[in-house]
Amino acid sequence: MVYSNIIYEVKDGAAWITINRPEVRNALDVKTKEEILSALEEAERDPSVFAVVLTGAGDKSFCAGADLRMFLTMDEEEARSYLVITKGLVDRIENLSKPVIAMVNGHAFGGGLELVLASDIAVAAEDALLGQTEINVGLIPGAGGTQRLPRHVGVKMAKELIFTGRTLTAKEAEALGLINRAVPREELVNVVRKYLEDLRSKSPLILSFAKRAVNASYQRPFDEGMRVESELFAKCFSTEDQKEGARAFLEKRKPSWKNR
Repeated sequence: MVYSNIIYEVKDGAAWITINRPEVRNALDVKTKEEILSALEEAERDPSVFAVVLTGAGDKSFCAGADLRMFLTMDEEEARSYLVITKGLVDRIENLSKPVIAMVNGHAFGGGLELVLASDIAVAAEDALLGQTEINVGLIPGAGGTQRLPRHVGVKMAKELIFTGRTLTAKEAEALGLINRAVPREELVNVVRKYLEDLRSKSPLILSFAKRAVNASYQRPFDEGMRVESELFAKCFSTEDQKEGARAFLEKRKPSWKNR
């Protein structure tokens, strides 16, 4: 598919989705969200893709959030319709069967941070700033920020960040558990590639089970999450990859995954 607001590339089995609107700090309008969602579906369907990397064009912004020009005339009903695609996008990132890495190459504000929160792994350049900044323009987060941020940093800190709209340095975000790592800008791509290398060495099928089980820990009550974990653990034993993993370990060799 041809995209106008994003760049979609598959390199060495990883799908790279780049928000390509640097002139507006990679802000998200409806078309851009639809294109990202379409690219995620393309990656989901492609059996050669084992992981997705989400990033922004340029070196200033990962994503500045929503394109505020849309909001100048939007009314309440239009806002409800707008949230359908917005929430659909972040939910798809979170529930994609394949790992999603946010490569935060610049500032991530508002909806941009919500993309990071929905990703499985997040690595940021040390000079990037991150913030749930909607309060500064008369809004609250609308794509899961009020729900996912407390799960990352705790309720008190989430309230502070959402109520004040203040931004965090990448190092502060790392210390709070908001991102996995803050690294020098020149190391950013190599660190992401190392994560991809690690993921590539695992069974894609078993990775999808692991993602579903961890997601259940905060999407469902504890007892239900434990049930999901038990079901997926048992399901591993119905796969060829579980037997191959055990054999390879005992034979002191690298496994040859079949993804089945």
